[in-house]
Amino acid sequence: MAFRIGKGFDVHAFKENIPLTIGGIRIPHSHGLAGHSDADVLIHAIIDALLGALALGDIGMHFPDTSDEYRDIDSKILLERSYKMILDKGFRIVNLDATLMLERPKMKEYIPEMRSVISRLLQTERENISIKATTTEKLGFTGREEGVAADAIVLLEDMREN
Repeated sequence: MAFRIGKGFDVHAFKENIPLTIGGIRIPHSHGLAGHSDADVLIHAIIDALLGALALGDIGMHFPDTSDEYRDIDSKILLERSYKMILDKGFRIVNLDATLMLERPKMKEYIPEMRSVISRLLQTERENISIKATTTEKLGFTGREEGVAADAIVLLEDMREN
């Protein structure tokens, strides 16, 4: 049985007067994240991890921020399209481990719903999806509450060999 590992990382700056979407859900906060799409930093990191595992490029290659087609698009749509590429290559997700880095808002109460949303989009059981959040102890741009960073790692299994 063949396996592939992929790692993704993304960053978005906070911006006033826009909604905050992380992990496919809206989170009450004074600022949202700036970006061409809905700027869902967690889903973007997951997409890059998925694409990277099979050497399929990155999110910008498939969904360029120069295209009006992707302006303000729901990142859940981009994740579904990315995962279809993985399935089309004969792979499926085994597990995902992701970390959000931000001072505020606190993520603890939102993580269960994020796990449910992402497990549905990746067609896997919720227990295969791990999402954690941490602060950077007030250091760097996340510590100054200027933005959010996320990283993700995925393990894919080649289903063609079964």
